[in-house]
Amino acid sequence: MSHHYSGPDFGFPLGDARLDLTDLFAFPKPGDSSKSILIMNVHPSASLLPPGPTTVEPFAPDALYELKIDTNGDAVADIAYRARFSSGKDGAQTATLRRVEGSQAAGTGDGGEVIVDGAPVSTTGEAHVTDAAGHRFFAGWRSDPFFFDTLGAVNNLQFTGDDFFAEKNVCSIAIEVSNSSLGSGKIALWARTLRGTGGTWVQADRGARPSQTPFLAGDVRLDYLAADPADDDRFVATFAHSLTHTGGYAPPDAKRVAKTLLPDLLYYDSSRSASYPDNGRTLTDDTVDYFLSLLTNGKVKTDNVGPHKDLLTEFPYVGAPHQTT
Repeated sequence: MSHHYSGPDFGFPLGDARLDLTDLFAFPKPGDSSKSILIMNVHPSASLLPPGPTTVEPFAPDALYELKIDTNGDAVADIAYRARFSSGKDGAQTATLRRVEGSQAAGTGDGGEVIVDGAPVSTTGEAHVTDAAGHRFFAGWRSDPFFFDTLGAVNNLQFTGDDFFAEKNVCSIAIEVSNSSLGSGKIALWARTLRGTGGTWVQADRGARPSQTPFLAGDVRLDYLAADPADDDRFVATFAHSLTHTGGYAPPDAKRVAKTLLPDLLYYDSSRSASYPDNGRTLTDDTVDYFLSLLTNGKVKTDNVGPHKDLLTEFPYVGAPHQTT
């Protein structure tokens, strides 16, 4: 998995598929290097164990979907985009997107400057795109761009090249933004979901780099999902232990590799082309092959699955959702 099924026993955080962060992407806008595309995917359309469909409602109305941006290298957010969703007539949803900066961005809450208000959430093949305040915004069901032989992964990494996500959907939150509004030089990004409970926000899921949580967080997974990147040093030992087990690393080497994976941040410089893991992440980057080689210390280098062919050439770039029955 990428960050799919990040809850206990390959389930969902807080038992809610709508809170499951699946992937984070950042890349320059094709044809316009002055802008960037940020995509936060959540809510897999199908569960793994047990197999079956998840809920039809795209986003949880009592949840906060947040994209955090660190501009000065301290793993603390300096900018944040916050999306909330309301339920309307006949189950239709609308979205409000806010932006905050400074100390507010590092904190927790659903306040901030309104960038988009009342944007329609897409539930069909038609992509409803909203332009406002120098941003473009999309939210709704899409074809899941992640590609991986998931069943082979849970079968002791015995891969057959069967792409579990080939016909699966996911909910995308896509933002087109000017590079000047992201700070200068290299930034670091991560995403998180929170549920509002009794007037307080509880962090359900968080992450940036693909595949780490399901495979490396071990028996401290819940603590890891509730933590902030600035505190990720405390998980180095857990990641190292997992790498020793899966890859046969010597303990010093396992610790060294673990430190390259933490804090869990996606680094991105908008002035350069995107390619994971060096700079951002595109929708076609084969992050699985990179991670498998690292996870197994080079013993397994590929799952024999490649990128999807249904991606769009224009915003929101993620393909139209598959029909489900």
